[in-house]
Amino acid sequence: MLAEENLKKLNLKLPKAPEPVGSYVAFKKVGNLIFISGQVSFGADGNLIKGKVGSDLTLEQGKDAAMCCAINILSQIKAACNNDLNKVKNCIKITGFVNSNSDFLDQPKVINGASELISNIFGDKGKHARAAVSVNSLPLGAAVEIEAIFEIN
Repeated sequence: MLAEENLKKLNLKLPKAPEPVGSYVAFKKVGNLIFISGQVSFGADGNLIKGKVGSDLTLEQGKDAAMCCAINILSQIKAACNNDLNKVKNCIKITGFVNSNSDFLDQPKVINGASELISNIFGDKGKHARAAVSVNSLPLGAAVEIEAIFEIN
């Protein structure tokens, strides 16, 4: 099934791809690979989901924050593909950073929010390698930040 159809089926509308907030680009094309810069947990309302997962936020709220990161990743890859998500051949890898305390051990469960969404949009082409890392803080106090690598046709 086509990615755009899956977005509609999931009742998801992608926001405009967020602009970088520093001295970098939102994505970089190298051959048929697209490297997406880290996307923080801006929700559909445009507000940043902030705090430490496991103390300020529950595991479910962290998972929702990761899904917001994935939505922003999808917006970036769509922009990189001239507004055609169907050009995506594979999601190769995502790296997720979870703002959490040292005693919080469920970073993989948090990043599942992004992994599941990407797989639901792209099917088998959305299956990817992954890392889920705990960090002491993230830019702007974000709960989650995720970067991604995609292969396009």
